[in-house]
Amino acid sequence: MLPTEPIGSIPRPKELVDAILSYREGQLDRNELDEIYDQSIRDTLEAFETTGSPVITDGEQTKPLFEMYPVCGLENVDPQGIKINCKNGRVLHLPRLTEGPFQYKTYADAYLDVALKYANKPVKQNVISPSSLSLIYPEEGIENYPREKFLEDLVDEAEKEIRLCLGSGAYNIQMNFSEALLAFQLDPGKEFLKSLINIDNRVLKRFSTEEQKRIGIHICPRGAQGASQNRLIDYVGLLPLLFPLNVGSFYIQFAGETDKERILQYINKYLGPEQMVFLGVIDVSQPAIEHPEKIRDMILKAAEYIPVIQLGTTDDCGFSAFSDDLAASRKMAFEMIRVRLQGTRMASEELNI
Repeated sequence: MLPTEPIGSIPRPKELVDAILSYREGQLDRNELDEIYDQSIRDTLEAFETTGSPVITDGEQTKPLFEMYPVCGLENVDPQGIKINCKNGRVLHLPRLTEGPFQYKTYADAYLDVALKYANKPVKQNVISPSSLSLIYPEEGIENYPREKFLEDLVDEAEKEIRLCLGSGAYNIQMNFSEALLAFQLDPGKEFLKSLINIDNRVLKRFSTEEQKRIGIHICPRGAQGASQNRLIDYVGLLPLLFPLNVGSFYIQFAGETDKERILQYINKYLGPEQMVFLGVIDVSQPAIEHPEKIRDMILKAAEYIPVIQLGTTDDCGFSAFSDDLAASRKMAFEMIRVRLQGTRMASEELNI
């Protein structure tokens, strides 16, 4: 069967969301919260395994923020920082570094180690891209801590995190490059985006070719306010810059896009001979369950442009990136995963894989 993997996040059960709120309000102690976290991770892994998914995640059940988890709780980081308005109405705050030196407070292997205690299938681990974290350095600079020194520290920390996860037994690493489309919109000249890609490549170049095969990058156009208005233009502009990244796999939103054939043409043109592309065949923004036959047909169309040995399937994005999100359905997420697997299996049979 064609390779198929989830992106990562799964909606948290209401009990966990309520427990997180109670903990923040001082109504629940840390030990009680950790017990609920632990049970949620077990339930998520079990539900993943029940779907038949060959690769699973912990659903990011315990990450406080999907992007900024490494810096949560650091004394030299202002958590309020810059306000960002998301198109779903949510207001986020990009943390702001106040002084050096920079280092992570939490590495993703801490989440992985817990998941591996209970998992019976390979576990992939999500990490945030160093380019995303680079945005916490203030534009006006920091006295006695120049930006280049910050970037050196950031690259060291990002490499350390990936090596910790690989060493702990992660099946693979998915780097979330969530700011890529926003960067393209802010600077259509692409220089800002190129600078971010360069930061990521500074980290990726430190890994051997074999190690790079176990590292992938996820691009999701949705997020910034108004991002849905010019998604195709953004993709077309982004793809030529994306594929030179020194990774083995690309996880690309596809199901929610309108002109799929044009995107496939660009993938065909720029995908390297040793690289894999995992196309999103589940539009996680839609409330309805897709028919597996439609997913099958989507995959068969993609196979006209992408060699089947380089093709895999995934979901467009995670199902719930925020710890307090009760709008997304946990049951619906796992049902969508089942349908992705079914459609992938049907396409694989027609492709004789």
